[in-house]
Amino acid sequence: MSEHKPSMKSKELSVDLRDRIVSRHISGEGYRKMSAALKVPMSTVASIIRKWKKFETTRTLPRTGRPSKLSHRGRRALVRDVTKNPMVSLSELQRSSVEREPSRRTTIFSAIHQSGLYGRVARRKPLLSKRHMAARLEFAKRHLKDSQSMRKKILWSDETKIELFGMNARSHVWRKPGTIPTVIHGGGSIMLWGCFSAAGTGRLVRIKGKMTAAMYRDILDENLLQSALDLRLGRRFIFQQDNDPKHKAKISKEWLQDNSVNVLEWPSQSPDLNPIEHLWRDFKMAVHRRFPSNLMEFERCCKEEWAKLAKDRCAKLVASYSTRLEAVIAAKG
Repeated sequence: MSEHKPSMKSKELSVDLRDRIVSRHISGEGYRKMSAALKVPMSTVASIIRKWKKFETTRTLPRTGRPSKLSHRGRRALVRDVTKNPMVSLSELQRSSVEREPSRRTTIFSAIHQSGLYGRVARRKPLLSKRHMAARLEFAKRHLKDSQSMRKKILWSDETKIELFGMNARSHVWRKPGTIPTVIHGGGSIMLWGCFSAAGTGRLVRIKGKMTAAMYRDILDENLLQSALDLRLGRRFIFQQDNDPKHKAKISKEWLQDNSVNVLEWPSQSPDLNPIEHLWRDFKMAVHRRFPSNLMEFERCCKEEWAKLAKDRCAKLVASYSTRLEAVIAAKG
């Protein structure tokens, strides 16, 4: 019998197994196939994925116990605190309630939930102006009919921050469903630049300190053409980058022109159009499953896991690019 054979209750599965279920789901694997491969009932697989979609975590959430002893006045004060500061933590709420009405963390958690507020990971959600939407719509219409052979020539790139303490150590906010504020994470992280194509992953580079236009130019100089060569994209490959000011700086543009790099004209505020976003998530899950304990080990794990990302996964992300463009057209930008 497999060591992973669980009961029907998902909370008894190991954290690693829950993460593997989510990772396979993100990769497009079906419930039945996952159930057979991991020796987990399909109902449990479905439960884990439902929980991940709703709470954006596979970790066991705190559960309420006996009936709350919190008064109506204390409950109103909690909601008032959370409404004024959505990023306040449970620990801070507990400390602030000591003088008013000492309460357990689970009591506070339950009271906030019953008021219609839930802990959510704060996402970076760009604000789209009418000009942004028009540019996105025009871009999607123009590129929807691009051939797959052309898309295979694109070298996608991006920068990302990865947290040392795992995907579930992200900052949370208390909010009602539907609102998604922005948050910037704290320390214990590293910044990375990476690129990939339908043929697989290219170079991955750690960015030390605050990146300048000169640093970005050096990253391109040391990694871009070599990545295209390693991936056999040919000299007429197309380079994708977003509209970060460092990317658009004179020093960066001159390097691209001097090296005859064909740059894909990219609409602003469009991270959702870049398939590397899904690849970053796969990558971060793989790194965090290794539980690195310090930044040196963390950087080594990053480079190893980036190189190990499946070529088939890269190819599927590029092949499904039309779906992203169609979604933008359907949403009118």
